[in-house]
Amino acid sequence: MKSLLLLLLVVAVVMLGLLFSMENTTLVSLNVLVAELPEQRLSTWVILSFFVGGLCGMLSASFVLIRLQASRLRLLRNVKRASPERQA
Repeated sequence: MKSLLLLLLVVAVVMLGLLFSMENTTLVSLNVLVAELPEQRLSTWVILSFFVGGLCGMLSASFVLIRLQASRLRLLRNVKRASPERQA
């Protein structure tokens, strides 16, 4: 049941993406301070910006998760070291 819902969600997102791409065919150029990128369809720039934003979000979240994991392991080591001392 869960996989069927996931499949329906993926199909809906793909269909909405295709509809968005077909409706936004206006050519626009993008100026990014130091360069002007060639003209592309508006839908291409929007989808690309969402993709890059998602990658940046995952990258920043992974740095936070790595720091939390290191902190957790350090605390576990400290607890293991402290446990024999408390029992004695």
